Amino acid sequence: MKTKLFFPFVMIALYFTACTPKATEKVDNQNPFFTEYTTPFQVPPFDKIDTTHYMPAFVEGMKQHNAEIDAIVKNKKAPNFENTILAYDKSGELLGKVATVFYSLRSAETNDAIKKLARKLSPMMSKHSDDISLNPELFKRIKAVYDKRHEMNLDAQQIRVTEKYYKDFERRGANLPKEKQEKLRKLNQEQAMISLNLGENLLKETNDNFKLVIDKKEDLAGLPAVVVTTAAEAAKERGLEGKWVFTLAKPSMIPFLQYAKNRELREKLYRGYFMRGNNDNDNNNRELFKKLVNIRLKKAKLMGYDNYAQYIIEKNMAKTPETVNAFLMNLWEKALPVAKREVKEMQKIINKEGGKFKLQSWDWWYYAEKLRKQKYNLDESELKPYFKLSNVRDGMFWVAKQLYGITMEKRTDLPVYHKDVETFEVKEADGTHLGIVYFDYHPRAGKRVGAWCGGFRDAGWKDGKKVDPIVTIVCNFTPPTSDTPSLLTFDEVSTLFHEFGHGLHGLFTKGKYSRTAGSVPRDYVELPSQIMENWASEPAVLKQYAKHYKTGEVIPDELIKRLNKSGHFNQGFATVEYLAAALLDMSFHTLDKPLEKDVVDFEKESMGKIGLIDEIIPRYRTTYFNHIFSDGYVAGYYVYIWAGVLDADAFNTFKASGDLFNKELAAKFRKHCLSECGDDEGMVQYKKFRGQEPSIKALLDRRGLN
Repeated sequence: MKTKLFFPFVMIALYFTACTPKATEKVDNQNPFFTEYTTPFQVPPFDKIDTTHYMPAFVEGMKQHNAEIDAIVKNKKAPNFENTILAYDKSGELLGKVATVFYSLRSAETNDAIKKLARKLSPMMSKHSDDISLNPELFKRIKAVYDKRHEMNLDAQQIRVTEKYYKDFERRGANLPKEKQEKLRKLNQEQAMISLNLGENLLKETNDNFKLVIDKKEDLAGLPAVVVTTAAEAAKERGLEGKWVFTLAKPSMIPFLQYAKNRELREKLYRGYFMRGNNDNDNNNRELFKKLVNIRLKKAKLMGYDNYAQYIIEKNMAKTPETVNAFLMNLWEKALPVAKREVKEMQKIINKEGGKFKLQSWDWWYYAEKLRKQKYNLDESELKPYFKLSNVRDGMFWVAKQLYGITMEKRTDLPVYHKDVETFEVKEADGTHLGIVYFDYHPRAGKRVGAWCGGFRDAGWKDGKKVDPIVTIVCNFTPPTSDTPSLLTFDEVSTLFHEFGHGLHGLFTKGKYSRTAGSVPRDYVELPSQIMENWASEPAVLKQYAKHYKTGEVIPDELIKRLNKSGHFNQGFATVEYLAAALLDMSFHTLDKPLEKDVVDFEKESMGKIGLIDEIIPRYRTTYFNHIFSDGYVAGYYVYIWAGVLDADAFNTFKASGDLFNKELAAKFRKHCLSECGDDEGMVQYKKFRGQEPSIKALLDRRGLN
């Protein structure tokens, strides 16, 4: 998704606080950012980029951007679309060029030098952002075009981009009196540094501050051989040869929770996970997050809103917090009884086995796996041998080719930022170059948790020529071992399809203007990603990629049937833990008075009000809720299931047509929901594809909640 506000890189660099950059005396032509990239497809020359190059490029980028803004403001001609809106839309090119690389690597391949730079850049970038968004003369010119937009003979897209920029400036405080703007600047500075600290603390808590070290072989009982091998290699890497190490990275933690018979160790590992940011150390996030919530409330009040969720959701499809809460609670009331039934089923297994304890949160994966085996004769370890990463990737590419005609050609001549990264050139059916995609699959110390799609360059136009996108897909999947390739869980398979869906959105984006090309509301943005997940479990698709890594045998029909029959399995848990986190996010950001109590106490109270059962904790608890540490998904974690209504409805359209790869439907979806999605509001674009608004029934059916 692109949500450009004031300069092209703002979606990547949302954090930042105040000091003025000094203009560089001379541009250093040895700095890769200061010249056109000479690499194939002009990808970033990672083999030439050094951390010393970033700061000079940021400083020069801000200098050039300021000069471009100054030229717009001092233009003697009356404001019009070309000399004001278009000039602004094209400004900040160098700054965007360096920022996309720096902030992408800060998430995927950080180190102490990058962290130090991020702290220095934070105040500089925040001031730069505020200086532009609160520039009265610039806003005056934008408003002049906005006020006369229907009298200037502008086309629909010119009017749209004008309206978007006007609203952006208004939402960033351009209409506030001077004294309130100064307060806003200070709040932006504080928010920026707190967001930075929260993220850094979480990275340390996840990658550095906890590991489960096992030195007794009997404590490995129940674990599949490949899991044991992976843990042994993890121990060896840490100088603990002869032992086994499990970390808080999902590919390490989840298999342990699923299969380890040692209940005490399962609890220890899971506690390490859900106590992140809530330990008695320097990485405690409780006070920091409380400050962040209260700063956001102050900003909302300053801008004339009752709460921060009101401010955020106003520009989404949902429009109001009340709509979001009603939507979430409707699903909650359907999902909670299902989760309670799942608890009873697992408790029966515990009792039958002679367990003298009540099911706890750290028991869920272990007994859910037993229940799946009991109900569907299906075990995750039975599936994994068929999900070799490279095969899954190629199957995913095959789906994209069937739908859209595109092909993916592996490149070995492009510089990468880490040896494990691979690159592909994407071509249209006629062989025309479409873009480049970087894939970065496995966990490592310098990478944050989760999976995401970003980019080193957005699709666009420059000097009348199309600019092709450079997309990045970053994951934390099960790594290979010395004798086994990377074998994915089905959840990881779905995640790869999901992120590739985001990638297709970026690759297919069309539009003349940076502000609107590919730009969609936050609660629409998961539609392109989530719809791709649907194809992953279709038998015709599984037959393409699910091949045993040793024998090459295609996954048997009988195993496919068991997999798809289990599609509703554990959906009470999956839906409830997700909804709990989404409702927690909304609880914090619909506060209309400053939060006084401790955030963990507030979390407990909030979850008590909705009746969350003890056996389930929110998917993300407050102190490690990374989605809402910055403004990316704040008051917006709900968007995954909101978009789930769209993607389930859209995929049902393909199914109902009798052709999973219906070329006519695929062309319409690409045009209206991916390529031209920024041309109008989200629901308008969806209805161009679907012909009507979506029904929630498809989502409920898919999750077994009807």
